[in-house]
Amino acid sequence: MKIALLTTDNRDAFREYEKDSPWFGTAPEALLQGLAKQVGVEVHVVSCTQRPMKSPAKLAENIFFHSLLAPKIGWLRTGYQGCIRAVRRKLREIRPDIVHGQGTERDCAISAVFSGYPNVLTIHGNMAALARQFKASPGSYLWLTGRLEDITLPRTQGVFCNSAYTESLVRPRSKRTWRVSNPLRAAFFGPAAENRPVQRPRLINIGAVSARKRQVELLALCRRLHEQGHAFLMEFVGQVDAGGAYGQAFFQAIEHGKKEGYASYLGAMETDPLIAKLDQTDACIHFPSEEAFGLVVAEALARNLKFFGARVGGIMDIAASVEGTELFEADDWAGLEQAIVRWMGKGCPQPTNAAQIMAQRYHPRVIAERHVEIYREVLSSSGR
Repeated sequence: MKIALLTTDNRDAFREYEKDSPWFGTAPEALLQGLAKQVGVEVHVVSCTQRPMKSPAKLAENIFFHSLLAPKIGWLRTGYQGCIRAVRRKLREIRPDIVHGQGTERDCAISAVFSGYPNVLTIHGNMAALARQFKASPGSYLWLTGRLEDITLPRTQGVFCNSAYTESLVRPRSKRTWRVSNPLRAAFFGPAAENRPVQRPRLINIGAVSARKRQVELLALCRRLHEQGHAFLMEFVGQVDAGGAYGQAFFQAIEHGKKEGYASYLGAMETDPLIAKLDQTDACIHFPSEEAFGLVVAEALARNLKFFGARVGGIMDIAASVEGTELFEADDWAGLEQAIVRWMGKGCPQPTNAAQIMAQRYHPRVIAERHVEIYREVLSSSGR
């Protein structure tokens, strides 16, 4: 089976054109790790870019990489017409059995839908729902991606939905859906540090700092706990838009936390340092207002961390029947605060079986096998 996987090369997204190798979102990266182990499968990763870059021809023995140049005018402002055309030209050379568009945030989904081949999509972020939630103004990025999502979903053979929440949003707009979770990268299932250090409780929040992820509000909670006399350290990991209003509010709040010793900001972290940090941490807090899946939740549980989270979106699926998880309504900050105090008062216990459950649900081999099953199902129904 020959698969064309359309995904974003983050060298273009983050303007890192000088790098020699592509890098992808955590979920597509983990999926490729699983597909690399599938017998009889040939994968062609296709990514569009606004500038030419040096790239490897192969990412694994059975995984090829194609970086396609699309002029700047051919991106969002024209409905990704340049990307669509570049992808169609390359696919005529590759001749895949099926095309898989990864996400509706950029060009991948619409390029898959208009590829001329049997195609499926994966939803990573629910763009139309986010546009409604944040009342996106006409012509803005969220407004445009929400409109494009409404165009692509009815035109594909089916959509991979990473949670019950995502499926509820997608099902009315798509011919068919499958509930398939995002995989975790294989490194998260490696051996853990034998013992966490005995010291004041360490908590962590992982994710791009944004109004949806609510790190500023979490810092306000941490400040209250500190002023009540509780000793702990809350560490934040993720990228920040320092020029935006929310990013500025975050840095102002983190400066107070740093000065008082209850909070710190570690910046963005690569996989291995992040895993090492998790193994030195006691609990993860993830309290967004909306969440399609919540991969960072599964990553933390894969390292047997205690978890506190909001009862929204895919977080509920991940935390279901997992020891040591506590969920609260999205506006129940008081309940979250009280639960943290109770947990610290009990000596900060960690779960013992969370990692095992995460491996059963989200190992890249498990998720890749399910992808191949669905590809075969789609090709069979289309007569291929």
